[in-house]
Amino acid sequence: MIRISIIGPALHQLVQEPEMELELTAPMTVKSLMEAYPAQLGPLSPLLENAGLLITVNRKIGTADTIVKDGDAVKFTHQAVFSYDGARWHNP
Repeated sequence: MIRISIIGPALHQLVQEPEMELELTAPMTVKSLMEAYPAQLGPLSPLLENAGLLITVNRKIGTADTIVKDGDAVKFTHQAVFSYDGARWHNP
């Protein structure tokens, strides 16, 4: 079983439960986890595709390809920050 936390009001509007525990049959990527539980995590998928999610696994920054396994804690946070103190975020 893994523990999922969904943090922030923007994400809370997309999901039914901000805290949940999900069963894993085998280790899998975060993306596969989201696909395996479409009712619970599916609404977050568009944000995963456009880099709008910050993912942490056991308090370490992760990606869609990070492997999760039984006993892990996964957190999703919205990270759409396009400006900071009036400065624009630039991609190199």
